[in-house]
This record gives sequence, C-alpha cells and structure tokens, in this order.
Amino acid sequence: MSAGPEQLPLGRRAFVAGTGAAALLAGAGSGAAASPAHAADAAPANDVTEAAGIVEGNLPEFHPLLKDGLSFPLAWGTSPVRDFRAWRRAARAKVEEHLLVERDDNTSYAPEFGDRAQGDGYTRESVTLALTRYGRVRGALLTPHGPGPFPAVLLLHDHGSKFDIGKEKLVRPWGTGEARLASAQAWADRYFSGRFVGDELARRGYVVLAVDALGWGDRGPITYEQQQALASNFYNLGSSLAGLMAREDVRAARFLAGLDRVDRRRVAALGFSMGAYRAWQTAALSDDVAAAACVSWMTGLKEVMEPGNNILRGQSSYWMLHPGLARHLDFPDVASIAAPRPMLFLHGALDTLFTDRGVQVAYEKLRAVWSSRHAGEQLRTKVWPELGHVFTAPQQDDVFVWLDAVL
Repeated sequence: MSAGPEQLPLGRRAFVAGTGAAALLAGAGSGAAASPAHAADAAPANDVTEAAGIVEGNLPEFHPLLKDGLSFPLAWGTSPVRDFRAWRRAARAKVEEHLLVERDDNTSYAPEFGDRAQGDGYTRESVTLALTRYGRVRGALLTPHGPGPFPAVLLLHDHGSKFDIGKEKLVRPWGTGEARLASAQAWADRYFSGRFVGDELARRGYVVLAVDALGWGDRGPITYEQQQALASNFYNLGSSLAGLMAREDVRAARFLAGLDRVDRRRVAALGFSMGAYRAWQTAALSDDVAAAACVSWMTGLKEVMEPGNNILRGQSSYWMLHPGLARHLDFPDVASIAAPRPMLFLHGALDTLFTDRGVQVAYEKLRAVWSSRHAGEQLRTKVWPELGHVFTAPQQDDVFVWLDAVL
C-alpha cells in the first residue's frame, strides 16, 4: 500500500462470463462448437453455470468466498494456546516462517562512520553497515549533544511511489547535492508540515537511525512498474522482498539498541504509512523495541480487500506481503505480538487508502489484546477527523509527547 496519493489508475479488467463464454470454452481445443458427443457433459440450457471472472480492482469474482475462509485461527483469543507468552512465541514463529528469509544473527554489522555535520543541538553522521549477509547499506545517524546514553528511535520511511529518496524523507540530507535536498524538502512539505521528523527528534534528545529499504535512495531508485517483477524474482529465488525488509528492520533495531550512546531499554520504532507497517511489524518481531508509534497504516485485512482500494493494485503491496500468513493471522494480530508494550496508532479519517471499517476492526482487535493483559493504558489509538494520509506537525508533537512519556 503506497504511502501517499501518488497512484496509477486502477483500470478495469473484466472477463466475459455467461452462456457465450461457456460456448467458447466448450469448443476450446477443437476449433469447433461442442458436438452431440459432448452433450452429456454440457450444463442444461436452463441451468447454465457462469465462468468465474475478474471484477474491478483485479479481484477474482469469487473473492468473497476466499475472504470467508480467512478465520485467523492463530489470533490471540482464537488460538487454542491460552498462555500469552507461549502464544507470542508461537505467533512470532509463524510470522518468521512466512518471511521466507532466514534469521541472520551471525553477520557482523562492521559499522563504518563518516560524513559528519552539525545540526541544531545534535550531530549528523552517516553509517555504513551490514544488516544481512547480502550486502552493506548506508544509513543516517543523529546523536544529541551531551554525555548520553540517550533514548533512541528507529525511523522507518514510507513508500509513496517515490524511490529517489528513502531515509531522506525523514532525515534532512547533507552532503548529497541540491537535487536530493530539494526532493526531500518537497516530500517533507507535502506530508510532514515541512519538518524532517528525525531532526526534530534529535533536537529533543533522541538518537535517530534511518536506513533505506531495498529500492529506495542509495539502494535504488527503482520505478513503480519494476516492483512486481522484483518481488516475483525474489519468490522465484525462494525468498521474499517483504521478508527481507522485515529482517533488515529487526537487525537495524538491534544495531541501534547496541550503540554505546543509546540506552537499550528505551528504543522505539516510528514510521508513517508503509513505515508505520514496518514499525509495528518490527515491534512484533524484535525484543529490542520497547515501544512503537505507527501513523497511517493499520487495518483489518478482509475489510481492505474491496474493489477500489489501493492495496489491490499489487506493486506497492509486495513490500507488505508475506505469502500464506493470512491463513493464520490478521494485520492487528501480528501487531499484537508486541503486547503489552506501549503502542500508538494514529489515523486520518479522510485517508482514502483505508476503509473506516477496516481501521475500527483493527483497533478493536488491538484493544482486546492489550485489555486482556490488563495493559489497556499502554495502547493508544486515535483518529484525526480532519486529516487524510499525512503526518502533520500537530500529529508529530502528539507522538513526541507520547514518546517522552513511555520511554
């Protein structure tokens, strides 16, 4: 699901279904209409079965039957496992199984630091490290002035169908040229009230780490049209694009928590849009994350799989697609693995990427889990009635105050 309203036209793909299509299908392979010899195999004229086709949004016509089959049997409260810690272990193991990317705990980060610059009360620093055995990535690391150790935030960038920048969507770039700075500032103006969220956090006393996901910034840029081919090539290689991103985010959290300048008990994940998905997913899969703030990405799966919704386009959805996981867990079920740690979810009521029903279903599931742990005060869900798919200055200030309180 894309971070912003940069969306390509859905189009309409409809296949003819009915008696005409049935006649064509009956004659397939022979070049002629069905002969009397086939009459016994044909449906009676008054009992024609229509061929299943494709409806608007690239859904199979029988998609309601597929959705009816999704019962999420491993969800807390539905699962036969009644001990919450045992359930968390089982649910996390099930998610990790569907990542299709193995854990990579033995690869050394081997960080290399450089490209320092001074900000307003903090130092900007680039860091290059190995998040997996597949290669090294470049990140932006911001450190407040002072002795430390400091609380820290892993910042996870959005999708937005904009690939020339990744970490720079959240951290003001330095030493990269005017073109990248201009692109980053335009993105900040569009979605973040002109602010760079990472720099705001560093000024408030947080160490901040932001790293590009594969395909963005220093690890790209790809194009919108390349996403589906990239994802399918991962699958053909027995791996997963979404799984790699999940594993890298967990490794990034561990790296951040392990820095001498960081108080490892006070590390949060924060993201907007796809970054919000990454934030709650990282909290679910990592014990190094003490809290997560998630802006504009939470929904029930069945409620969002409706004609017209952005997720049906494919493309951007592949970054958040773990094949087969929906047979076991819904999105809020995965996020609930992080319970009872502090979690914040913000949503704009005018956000066209998610249905109101989907958001409310997800919030209800989340509240039920936290309440079951007698930790309802640790979960905060809020809908901003006047906002769409954005992370504005007032929302940011809300998150900053919340982080100060929970870390």
